[in-house]
Amino acid sequence: MELRTPSLQNGILRGDEAPNNGGSSSLIFLGTGCSSAVPNARCLIQPSDPPCKVCFQSLSTPPERNPNYRCNTSLLIDYCPDGGEHNYILIDVGKTFREQVLRWFVHHKIPRVDSIILTHEHADAVLGLDDIRVVQPYSATNDIDPTPIYLTQFAMDSIALKFPYLIKKKLKEGEEVRRVAQLDWRIIESHCEKPFTSSGLEFVPLPVIHGEDYISLGFLFGCKSKVAYVSDVSRFPASTEYVISKSGAGQLDLLIIDTLYKGGSHNTHLCWNQTLDAVKRICPKRALLIGMTHEFDHHEDNEILAAWSSREGIPVQLAHDGLRLYMDL
Repeated sequence: MELRTPSLQNGILRGDEAPNNGGSSSLIFLGTGCSSAVPNARCLIQPSDPPCKVCFQSLSTPPERNPNYRCNTSLLIDYCPDGGEHNYILIDVGKTFREQVLRWFVHHKIPRVDSIILTHEHADAVLGLDDIRVVQPYSATNDIDPTPIYLTQFAMDSIALKFPYLIKKKLKEGEEVRRVAQLDWRIIESHCEKPFTSSGLEFVPLPVIHGEDYISLGFLFGCKSKVAYVSDVSRFPASTEYVISKSGAGQLDLLIIDTLYKGGSHNTHLCWNQTLDAVKRICPKRALLIGMTHEFDHHEDNEILAAWSSREGIPVQLAHDGLRLYMDL
């Protein structure tokens, strides 16, 4: 296993130095924010006194130089097995997907998406599906190979209501052809014992509680390195936690995990204290936090996390939009 350890430069996590051979896999954090994203628009149109420091920073600092600027949580896996062809696997397509393409696909020279995986069907995970056409080949008549998209039946039923034109395959008589994203819908199960393969990489579904009345999915992937991605979680079922914990099925090389607020708790997401407790229980070699609101200041809170990491022996940091980590998968 090789995970190139990111460094902190001026409080910003840096991990985007490419390997010499250019043939390694990598993880690109397209978004690390909550559903409302950061800056929170309310802070700008109804400012508090004093104003929100994190949100007002967005008015003076370009997003590409502001680690507190956070789009909806999303991960792009650049899977390049044994230095061969690159396969681009996208996890979640939220409300800010077009902005993420313009900013990070361009910056990292990502030409397309080869497959898509959805954690659940909430707005911050699926409302960018219409824009998938911009990362597909152009065809005015939709004459292209559809992109495989993996999701649960529950998510499929919901998306069919939100985006009926992305689901149907046949036009009615006299109906005009309209250019839309072409997607090959593939149903997966919410069960750790039902893995599936997306663009050559195997994924193990990790069912988690996202509010006591709702199941979302995280995913475990990687052979040379074990990575767990859990973006929307308020509680881990014991069976899921076993699969990704050092005391269970084996230690993770990297845990990417939800943390919504700095203080208190939330009914559908882990927050700071609950997240760090989960990190201690799961005990990965390294953890990165995602899903943050404007309560988090990237520089200040990474300093706090550095002290926590030294004390607990598990390196933990806030991720940021655009972060690229090279690792062998």
